[in-house]
Amino acid sequence: MAGNSLPSLGRVKLCDLIACEGLPSDSYKLSVSTLSQSLAQYSAAIIQFPSSDGALLRSGLDSAHLYFHQRASYPAADMIHNNESREWCKTSGYYADPQQWQETYDFRPGLTPPESNSGLEFPPAGLPDIFSLLGKAARDILDAISFYLNLRSSPFTEILDNVPLRSREISSSVLSVCCYGRPSFQGPQHHNLTTQEDGQLVMFSDHEHQVDKSLITLVKSDKAGLHVRDFHGRWVLVDGDLGPQEAIVYPGLALYQATAGYVGPALHRTEISNMQGNMYGRCSLAFKLMPKSMTSLNCSEMRAAGHGVEAQFQLPVPVDDFMQRSHPTEQLFNRNNFPSFNFPTAQDGSMKPLMRRRKNNSRCKPLPPSKRLRLEAQRVLKERVQDIADKKGIKLRFCNLKECESHIHTLDSPCANTRMEIGWPPGVPFVHPHDLPNKAKIGFLEAYEPGWTATHDMELSLIEPGQASQHSANCN
Repeated sequence: MAGNSLPSLGRVKLCDLIACEGLPSDSYKLSVSTLSQSLAQYSAAIIQFPSSDGALLRSGLDSAHLYFHQRASYPAADMIHNNESREWCKTSGYYADPQQWQETYDFRPGLTPPESNSGLEFPPAGLPDIFSLLGKAARDILDAISFYLNLRSSPFTEILDNVPLRSREISSSVLSVCCYGRPSFQGPQHHNLTTQEDGQLVMFSDHEHQVDKSLITLVKSDKAGLHVRDFHGRWVLVDGDLGPQEAIVYPGLALYQATAGYVGPALHRTEISNMQGNMYGRCSLAFKLMPKSMTSLNCSEMRAAGHGVEAQFQLPVPVDDFMQRSHPTEQLFNRNNFPSFNFPTAQDGSMKPLMRRRKNNSRCKPLPPSKRLRLEAQRVLKERVQDIADKKGIKLRFCNLKECESHIHTLDSPCANTRMEIGWPPGVPFVHPHDLPNKAKIGFLEAYEPGWTATHDMELSLIEPGQASQHSANCN
C-alpha cells in the first residue's frame, strides 16, 4: 500500500456510499477508495451517519444504560450463555456471560424473546428503528465493497434476508445491545492485563481475540474501548475519537469466505478498564449483517469478476455448517497472508482493484513450473482478456469446467457467443484460467499473448500424466 496508505482510520459519509443509477460519481469513487483502503490497512473504518440518525443511535445508548442498570446484580442460571454456536440464529432477549463481564440484549425481528421469570420486562427502546437504520447502512457498505471488488451490483442478495421479511420469517441478522463491566454486575472479573506503549495497564476480557462470523458488523459505543488488529499486527483503538453520529464498521468471517479471502476479517477485543466512577459500564449497539442459514457461501461472483480463487475456497460451504464450525484465530494473526488492494484511478475514471504482491522468498527459491504457469495465466487474463471484454461491453461469467467440456463442441452452448466475441482459443474450456488444466493454460496463453511460448521441457513437465507421448508426437 505504499503511496496510497492512510495515516489513520478512514472516515466515510454514509450518504456518499449509496449507489445511484448511471456512472459512479467522483464522491462515490473517492468514498469507496477510502473505505477499501481503511479496511485493508486497519480492518475497520468510520462511518458518518446523518445528524438525525446520530440522534437515534445516541437515544438507543441512553436507553441501554437504563435497561442494564435496572438488571439484577447476577443473572439467573437460564440467562447465562456460553456463546453456543448451534444457537447462532436463535438468540433473542437478555443473556449474560459472566466470564467476559458482559451482558447482551439481542433484538431479532421475527423471534419473540423468552419470558422472564421476574415478570414483565421492557426491552431497550427504539430497537426496531435502530435495526432498520443499521441494516440498511450495512447493505450499502456491502455493495460499496462489491464495487471495489469489481463485482456486479448487489451480488450477495441471494444469501441475505428478504427486505422486508416475509410472513413467519426470522431475521438472520441481529442487533445486539451490549454492556461491559457494569459495576453492579457481579461476574468473576478475571481478565487479562496488557501494558500499552505509554506504560498504562489496560484490562481486556479473557477471550482476548475475537472474530465475528458476520458479513459486516456496525458498532456504536458510548465510550472508547474497541481495539482492532491492523495489517501490521498492531492493536489499534478504533473508536477513540468518534463523533456523536459516527460508528465503526468491520468485516467478518462470512465475507472473508464469500470473497475467497480478498476481504480479511477483523480481529478485535474490547477494553473494559477505566470504569471507575461509571455507574453504567460500557454500552454499545452492534448490528451484525448475517447470511441466511439455509444458503451457502461460494465464490462464484469472484470467479465471474476474474479473481483467482484458491483451493480452500473452491467448494460452496453451507452457512449453517460455517457458523457452527470453529475458526482458529491463530491463522488470522499473520495479516501479510491477506490480499490487499490499492485503487488507482484510470484515465476513464474507473477504479480497478489491484492485488498487492505478497512478500515471500520467491527471489531465493524459484517457483515450481505449475505455479509460474498459473501466475502467467492470471496476468494475461487481467491485462489482455479483461481489456477485450471491457471494450466490447461483455461481462465475463465463466463456466464450470466439467460442464464446459461439452460446451466447446457445440455452437448453441451458453458460452459460445462470449467465446467468439473475445477470441477464446478453440478447444479450451471457458473457465477461469486459474482452473484450467495445465495443457489448456498453455493454449490460453499462446492465444492471447503473441510470442509467448513455453520451453519444451517446461511443457512436458506441466502436461498431465498419460499425455506426454501424445504431446511429443504433436510437436514432432
